[in-house]
Amino acid sequence: MKNILPGRLWLVVLSVIFIAGCGFHLRGQIELPYRSVYVQGGQDGLAAALQAALRLGHAGRLAPSAEKAESVIDIMSVQNSKVIVALSGIGRVREFQLQYRVQYQLITPKGKVILAPASLLLARDMTYNDAQVLAKAAEEQLLYRDMQKDAAQQIMQRIASAK
Repeated sequence: MKNILPGRLWLVVLSVIFIAGCGFHLRGQIELPYRSVYVQGGQDGLAAALQAALRLGHAGRLAPSAEKAESVIDIMSVQNSKVIVALSGIGRVREFQLQYRVQYQLITPKGKVILAPASLLLARDMTYNDAQVLAKAAEEQLLYRDMQKDAAQQIMQRIASAK
């Protein structure tokens, strides 16, 4: 029993050294170069995801209105689409690709462009089965919500590197 513990301890120590040596680190907060940011537009959950990211990572960074903000994230358009990727031998859909496209820009409250209009496209593959219609509809909504959160993080990262 005494010989097993030091061996496991060495394994843990070596694992920690290898993980630290490979450059792995937890995702931290994104440092924005603006004191206050307002989110404008976006009829779906993207605006809420951006606001949540601003509240969570940057207390006090979310401005109550565009006039009081140093910069404004303008969500110009959001589009969801579903593309058939694979069909079965009898012509039934077997796999979809869900696409989430966002166009946004970063502007000042007076309308001066800080970050030119940019487009972001996210895609997720989803298998489909006619016998599980309700479950697949719930999975589709879950994947879209995941893409909204992912888009919010990518937009925040792009804004952080813009200035």
